[in-house]
Amino acid sequence: MKDIAKRVFDTEIDSLKHVASLLDDEFSKVVDVILKASGKVIVIGIGKSGIIGKKVAATLASTGTPSFFLHPGEAFHGDLGMVGTDDIVILISYSGETDEVLKLIPFLKWNKNTIIGITGNPNSTVAKNSEYHLNVNIKQEACPLALAPTSSTTATLVMGDALAVALMESRQFQHEDFARFHPGGSLGRKLLIKVKDLMRTDNLPFISETASFTELLLCMSEGRLGLVIVGNNQQVKGVVTDGDLRRALVKNPDTASHTVIDMMSRSPVFIDENEFIHHAEQLMIEKKITTILVGSAKDRTVSGIYQIYQ
Repeated sequence: MKDIAKRVFDTEIDSLKHVASLLDDEFSKVVDVILKASGKVIVIGIGKSGIIGKKVAATLASTGTPSFFLHPGEAFHGDLGMVGTDDIVILISYSGETDEVLKLIPFLKWNKNTIIGITGNPNSTVAKNSEYHLNVNIKQEACPLALAPTSSTTATLVMGDALAVALMESRQFQHEDFARFHPGGSLGRKLLIKVKDLMRTDNLPFISETASFTELLLCMSEGRLGLVIVGNNQQVKGVVTDGDLRRALVKNPDTASHTVIDMMSRSPVFIDENEFIHHAEQLMIEKKITTILVGSAKDRTVSGIYQIYQ
């Protein structure tokens, strides 16, 4: 089985190298026409080419090129209304003779859309009716019967990725731009969400430095943050964590002998509310803490609390 897998990898790698050797100035022209377009990029294909087309459209859309996938069957039955005159249409068909795709060409011509064909046959109907053509001709499919699209779909996918990357670099697309389109992902969290967006500001567990041990326990329990802030939002003198509390009791179980002043940490960790969550969490990992005060370390004032595990 490993030998079969290796053969498939080798076959598809050889096919990609062959397609790479076919690249010419047409690729640069395609990138240029998309960059100058005022409309969207619409990707059309059916079957395995359609599946690849969906991925190509999604990659373009997430990397700065407004794009969506259009199923040719749905397009032929009304969804052509989604195609504007300023839109660029990418037709994907390895043979270049897919009937469902060919049926759309007369409308696209009438609608004055720029057509980019991605096929494995430069002499095909799709290629001849395209203003620009990207050749993904392969030497052989990895399928031993040469029936299931394997190397050909991989080549088409990589061609789509090459387009997306070329467009990204041409637009100088940055991490921040990517994050804007992925606010729910880890990168969006790192680059878009600030501490002030997630910090807790209500019912912060402030306590006086003269509070009794019982008052300390009640305040910590009610706050449900695993700590109390000694002082107030105008002046923070320290914090007492549940860890500080446990360590004090291990040393001396007599609760009456413990004072807030003796148990508190006098140098709590602060972070500014305008810092990104990623920076806060990196600092917390470095300090080996799960809760951080939000405010000014210089003025020792606090406006909120951020906790990794809430």
